[in-house]
Amino acid sequence: MSSTLDIGGVVIIGGGGHAKVVIESLRACGEPVAAIVDADPTPRQVLGVPVVGDDLALPGLRAQGLSRLFVAIGDNRLRQKLGRKAREQGFSLVNAIHPSAVVSPSARLGEGIAVMAGVAINAETRVDDLAILNTGAVVDHDCRLAEACHLGPASALAGGVTVGERAFLGVGARAIPGVSIGADTIVGAGGVVVRDLPDAVLAIGVPAKIKGDRS
Repeated sequence: MSSTLDIGGVVIIGGGGHAKVVIESLRACGEPVAAIVDADPTPRQVLGVPVVGDDLALPGLRAQGLSRLFVAIGDNRLRQKLGRKAREQGFSLVNAIHPSAVVSPSARLGEGIAVMAGVAINAETRVDDLAILNTGAVVDHDCRLAEACHLGPASALAGGVTVGERAFLGVGARAIPGVSIGADTIVGAGGVVVRDLPDAVLAIGVPAKIKGDRS
């Protein structure tokens, strides 16, 4: 493992496409990125950042003095698991918020959150740890986004929407005011949620209808 890593830099878990977007978001905010750990530990670089091993390398990185980390994994359950593991190993989770995002000063953000380019988060919305708000997503006032959920690119939540833990909204999905989307539920691309959805279902279409059970 290299001794020349920037100990003020961020460690990234994940070396795929999502990691590339996160790295560029961090750099756009002036955050240095020190190293990547990935399930494929083959030595290589991702946007100039070295892959130094798999997650077994994390204790060694922490021992070198690196303490800040971001989990750039799209899979919600795995991201949540790895985020908790990293905290147990002494890392703090940083946010990757692109400078083009518009975040209300009254919004409350947790840790380890990705807020990509063009996102809007409006008044008194709460976003819990390890959530992803992908490119161009819109979250209106008074929404609640639970831990490790994921809003796909160009998705939109009207006011007062609740999104459960590890839920996923596909590209261009929509939710009308005040509805709740259960934990582990998937809303397919382009789906429009017009009534509450329970936990662990697949809903697709306009309006979104339950088509399967993910339990």
